[in-house]
Amino acid sequence: MIRVLQTAMAGALNLSPSYSSFKNPSLVSISNPKLFNGLFFKTRLYFSTRISNASIRCFTSNAVDKVRVQNPIVEMDGDEMTRVIWKMIKDKLIFPHLELDVKYFDLGILNRDATDDKVTVESAEASLKYNVAIKCATITPDETRVKEYGLKAMWRSPNGTIRNILNGTVFREPILCNNIPRTVPGWNKPICIGRHAFGDQYRATDTIIKGPGKLKMVFVPENEEGPMELDVYEFKGPGVALAMYNVDQPHVPIHIVFYYSYDYKIRASLRYEHRLIDDMVAYAMKSDGGYVWACKNYDGDVQSDLLAQGFGSLGLMTSVLLSGDGKTLEAEAAHGTVTRHYRLYQKGQETSTNSIASIFAWTRGLEHRAKLDGNEKLLDFSHKLEAACIETVESGKMTKDLAILIHGPKVSREFYLNTEEFIDAVAHNLESKLQSTSLV
Repeated sequence: MIRVLQTAMAGALNLSPSYSSFKNPSLVSISNPKLFNGLFFKTRLYFSTRISNASIRCFTSNAVDKVRVQNPIVEMDGDEMTRVIWKMIKDKLIFPHLELDVKYFDLGILNRDATDDKVTVESAEASLKYNVAIKCATITPDETRVKEYGLKAMWRSPNGTIRNILNGTVFREPILCNNIPRTVPGWNKPICIGRHAFGDQYRATDTIIKGPGKLKMVFVPENEEGPMELDVYEFKGPGVALAMYNVDQPHVPIHIVFYYSYDYKIRASLRYEHRLIDDMVAYAMKSDGGYVWACKNYDGDVQSDLLAQGFGSLGLMTSVLLSGDGKTLEAEAAHGTVTRHYRLYQKGQETSTNSIASIFAWTRGLEHRAKLDGNEKLLDFSHKLEAACIETVESGKMTKDLAILIHGPKVSREFYLNTEEFIDAVAHNLESKLQSTSLV
């Protein structure tokens, strides 16, 4: 199947089917003369989203030994260094072991631009259809990025668009490794952030005020009542204005928080307690952990990064978006696209990029697929892959960011692995776990 798709795509572009960019079929959008993921393309080209939405089944000659996944998952590809490690994860950790039907969407910034960001909306709609999505980190462009990539517009955050459509709660929790020191040493148990994922700053409308005048807010009801006008501010000179919204229904439903708490084994003495954000931050710093912290959208964004760093690293944090009914889940890495490492990669220099959060995006998505389908073998595979990651780090094999936490900022090369070496070490550990299971 893959060879047929490679040949068809390459033929359409008059390229050899063995061309490296089509080793893993994907929707491509490249502009001249940008260097994208280490490859130069001479023309700007892109396939329609119809190809990107195609089902990609992954088989090899030993497919009989793979775990069969009955229902599809939605894959959302991303940008820069995380896109590079994303492919390594698929090639070394996922596709060799799973017979998987993938609904692929390329959310790389060039393809979002080529499709006027329709691909982001389509990927979110597909997530609702298939109930499981696994997302790579993506660029949210600012003015610098617009110039760098020659974009038609400063597209909104793809995460914000997806979260608004899925309309759920983002849960983030630390990935604990015994040998990684914690910045907050008192945190002996996990703290999970439950962040509502709708509206607020992430879907706000803003404008630049160029001179004196009145700012008003107007609401026009659907019934025959007249519009409601509110005076906001009378500007004496230039300024800025921002309007944001939310709706009168819970987006961090208590039953979802308790469902998540129970599902991830925070089962002792479950109770609900309300605190103001400043009081909660102070409490969190002196607590020993062991709770789910439900936050408003922006508070959850800020505090999840604080928690990640407090537990050791932004590369050791899971992130899943769970819909209100608990049925649809989107898993992603909680960090960005690691631009600084990508610049080194573009120059052919060695990188040591932590891929654990991206690997856990796959495991948490596959775990949800397994629970929906009642697929015990897939659930076991997901747990074994997570254990392989943690045990690899705890055995002393890790990327530079984690080695710095143990050995200090001047850590020597002998104490860490490069990007691909670490994924290879995890793959070796995973293979050992899977083989030991097959021998039982």
